[in-house]
Amino acid sequence: MSWLDRFSRPKVSGLFRKPDIPHDLWEKCDECEQMIFHRELESNLRVCPRCDHHMRLGADKRLALLFDNEDYKAIELPAVAEDPLRFRDRKRYADRLREARGKTGHDDAIVVAHGSIGTAPAVVAAFDFGFLGGSMGTAVGESLLAAARLAVLQEAPLIVIPSSGGARMQEGVLSLMQMARTTIAVDELKEAGVPYIVLLTNPTTGGVTASFAMLGDIAIAEPGAVIGFAGPRVIEETIRERLPEGFQRSEYLRDHGMVDMVVHRRKLRETLSLLLSLLRDKKPPAEVIALHGNAPGRGEGKNKPASAGAD
Repeated sequence: MSWLDRFSRPKVSGLFRKPDIPHDLWEKCDECEQMIFHRELESNLRVCPRCDHHMRLGADKRLALLFDNEDYKAIELPAVAEDPLRFRDRKRYADRLREARGKTGHDDAIVVAHGSIGTAPAVVAAFDFGFLGGSMGTAVGESLLAAARLAVLQEAPLIVIPSSGGARMQEGVLSLMQMARTTIAVDELKEAGVPYIVLLTNPTTGGVTASFAMLGDIAIAEPGAVIGFAGPRVIEETIRERLPEGFQRSEYLRDHGMVDMVVHRRKLRETLSLLLSLLRDKKPPAEVIALHGNAPGRGEGKNKPASAGAD
């Protein structure tokens, strides 16, 4: 091979060689299978621009979306036994936890933070589905209890955003005990008169649905979110009937009274800001006028009953 071939061939081939394109530049929509450029998807809050499918958001992005100016302070989660059962399947549970922490940057499947939403103080507990499917173990149960007590201390509403497949199987009965543990947290909020709002996202299933996720004073859901206890296939096989169209979707639950409203992701902060302002200002905006001719605030008027000595 001459010097000309050694010099010119690499130069020419370099001009026409296709550059290596990173795989994470494009993402496929789970619903319509449309390929979406990652910058367009992020600017659209991870909502498909073609079919409006709401893709999952990590806990950090969820908190940044809701808090004013993306400003919030995360609290340290309570310390719990990491592997109480020394569980092992194809991997050790301790190794799974280590991998999930490296992938998400979080200690467990929940992040608790406080800040302001529309100038109103709020405590938010957001799940991260990327951490072992957002499953609920002892760490999640203790963190929700800590979030409720922080909300009571600050006299601020608690907003919980579940995105979970249910209880964490690697912790056995200890994970099932968190259903009662989180219900206690909700009871403490109600006893203190602190509002409790739940934002249901895709998916909210299993023991999470059977406990704190359906106990909110106000239940909001994102469009198209799967919300239920057991999967539709299991239900169909059990009752031996075909389920209706859209069963276990947020719109179906709203139409049947289990969810108060379905709100698009772009309007979530605006909606929560309005709700928090209404919940914080408990006084009526104007004077209450009594009906039936009674004077305001007194129950007296032309319909006043006659005295005992009257004929």
